[in-house]
Amino acid sequence: MFKTLDDFDLSGKTALVRADLNVPMRDGTVSDATRIERLRPTVDALIGAGAKVVLLSHFGRPKGKRVADMSLAPVAKAVEAVLGRPVTFAEECVGDAAKAAIDAAPMDGIVVLENLRFHAEEEGNDPDFAKALATLGDVYVNDAFSAAHRAHASTHAIAQCLPALAGRNMQAELEALDAALGEPRRPVAAVVGGAKVSTKLDVLNHLVDKVDLLIIGGGMANTFLHAMGKDVGKSLCEKDLADTARQILARADAAGCRIGLPSDVTVAAEFAAGAPSDSVPLDAVQADKMILDIGPQTAEALSAELESCRTLIWNGPMGAFEIPPFDAGTVALAKKAAALTQAGSLTSVAGGGDTVAALAAAGVSEQFTYVSTAGGAFLEWMEGRELPGVAALSA
Repeated sequence: MFKTLDDFDLSGKTALVRADLNVPMRDGTVSDATRIERLRPTVDALIGAGAKVVLLSHFGRPKGKRVADMSLAPVAKAVEAVLGRPVTFAEECVGDAAKAAIDAAPMDGIVVLENLRFHAEEEGNDPDFAKALATLGDVYVNDAFSAAHRAHASTHAIAQCLPALAGRNMQAELEALDAALGEPRRPVAAVVGGAKVSTKLDVLNHLVDKVDLLIIGGGMANTFLHAMGKDVGKSLCEKDLADTARQILARADAAGCRIGLPSDVTVAAEFAAGAPSDSVPLDAVQADKMILDIGPQTAEALSAELESCRTLIWNGPMGAFEIPPFDAGTVALAKKAAALTQAGSLTSVAGGGDTVAALAAAGVSEQFTYVSTAGGAFLEWMEGRELPGVAALSA
């Protein structure tokens, strides 16, 4: 079990908060501040408890060298603007420069340290580098679930050097994940979409033993349909994985896990805005057409199936949601899940970059129980792997 901010006397302490400030940038400014905004509960709680806040983060892949356009300096300005508190930027993350910036900062302010990955020791999970970081504070707070799948100095080794706590965002994430797969209300449904089966084999193999209904969408579904002898025209399809798909179907059958696949589909001759499209039964896909979404009958049938479920895990869209009308299946299913969540009958947890974008496009992000901003970490959790950053908090 992990400890939280409520388990430690933070008054007068300096809290080293592992954040994920690896945010999208455009023309030198932050273009999406979601990850910064999610730090607010942790920062407010720490400062409210009388602690000084020091944010540690990576940015990009500088590979152990100082790269000017991967500095966290512009991000520090965004932190100040978004959180509405004075921010000091330290041009180093260890040593005298970092210590001086922390010492000079007011107790109700925030210090942002320079990019951890300017030091190769960070990704090497170097214990001496972790100790150097630890000398800068009194307590370690991990609030970066999105980086928890990496055993780096700031996510793993440092937790051995200081009292280690989960921040509010990390706490909410871990509690949501436990509600989804740890001790879920049953029946449990999972939606797994995306372009290729090959990228989510481990997820599918893990989930068939954990959930009662596994809905497969996106280009992945085409591979399963092909494996079942269906003609998918010129759709994206990994035909070399047909045997693997059949093995997953057999495993699901043996485990009592129902597989949800399309019975009708939306097809077009090309994937382009404004391209003429039709919804056709699965057996009527023409050789010159590609499947780009589930059809309306499938969306309705799957939505009805969700009504009997009590927990939902979602990773990946049902179709090529980036271009209408191929977003219709994803939007319909997302709105149904959101309505069931708001009615109190469904616990819904979603994550992954495409998933976050798809739910935002459907206008339901705020209506799910929890939407994770993590990509790789969420996927590895769905694969059943132990995440080093989470394990370090429980050690």
